[in-house]
Amino acid sequence: MKFPIQLLVLIFAASPILKAEPDLFTSAFINGKITLNARLRYETVEQTQLNTAEAFTLRTRVGFTTATWLGLKAQIEAENITAADGDRYSQSGLNPAAKGRAVVADPEASEINQLWLAYSVQKTTATIGRQRINLDNARFIGDVGWRQNMQTYDALVVQNKSFTTATLTYAYLDQINRVFGPTHPQGKWRSDSHVLHANYGGLSLGTLAAYVYLLDFKNAAANSCATEGVSLTGSKPLSSEFNFTYRAELATQSATGYSPLYYKTTYAALDAGLTWKSAAISLGYEQLGSDHNIGFKTPLATLHAFNGWADLFLNTPAAGLRDTYIKATYHFPAKLDGTFFWHRFTTDATTTRLGDESDAQLIRKFGKSLTAILKFADFRSSRAASYANVQKLWAQLDYEY
Repeated sequence: MKFPIQLLVLIFAASPILKAEPDLFTSAFINGKITLNARLRYETVEQTQLNTAEAFTLRTRVGFTTATWLGLKAQIEAENITAADGDRYSQSGLNPAAKGRAVVADPEASEINQLWLAYSVQKTTATIGRQRINLDNARFIGDVGWRQNMQTYDALVVQNKSFTTATLTYAYLDQINRVFGPTHPQGKWRSDSHVLHANYGGLSLGTLAAYVYLLDFKNAAANSCATEGVSLTGSKPLSSEFNFTYRAELATQSATGYSPLYYKTTYAALDAGLTWKSAAISLGYEQLGSDHNIGFKTPLATLHAFNGWADLFLNTPAAGLRDTYIKATYHFPAKLDGTFFWHRFTTDATTTRLGDESDAQLIRKFGKSLTAILKFADFRSSRAASYANVQKLWAQLDYEY
């Protein structure tokens, strides 16, 4: 079952309603929206036994989205990532001149980032082509928006909102366009994957989500896995000033499809905290299990958002992972927003301490279009672990039109 990008052009050109309403068709383009995003970022990485990496990159995206015409809507978005000196950091092994430097997964590249056609009828929308997909908190299916080259999907996505408080989603994933870029050996995963997701917001406790992710990758077979799970997210007022927030999730996983592995393991997450006018604090715990020396897999997640910003655990250790963390946010004066994490990492199977990490981020918006970010991550390995010490610093400007 294939959904190549070229199919969009054929569907659009062959549509019998294309000639029926020429004025409306023209207005779909006249009333469409041009988008522009420019992200200028400086990232430096200091990592034990590697030379320091410095990446000064600019990502530019230009897109156009039509207005809706007889239920149809389309988008095209082009992207370019360029570096001031591309050999000052390892582009995930693409540039031999940077051998020995730490990795910054922002390779220089130009590509079509998105190209999709959507058709809506009543409360159902089907979208085919290259697109972003984010489900729940992106722990399992996400677009990895933090990296300069986000993760996109060549996919068919059908979403139904016939029920007032519920959303049903099905997706067939034909190809995964990963953050490493189109020229990297692992930049594209050939996929034969099915995604089923439902959420229901009609409960007094909050939003209940259930999912089945049947992921199968022909050229990344070890990442093929079947995951089924449920989550509950909500909040309760404790007083006029304080709210109690919570999120709980459970999932099971086993090998499937092309996978040469044999394992069955579990995932659990719990986060609870307090929010008030200018601040929030929560205590969290995430457990990625292990079986037959194989850790729980999250191959399509927005991984940077979990288990520390230093990105030491993008792949779950063979013995699994336990992440106990404290998160705090604070709205400082002058429209400055801060986010702070402290993590303690241990293996799941043996409870061996792997290390601790401290993360901090400050964000300041300037009007509607410009956002400045200063971000820092510091991972310190324990003596019992073989991980490197890693410090990362980001300074970033985002412009959105």
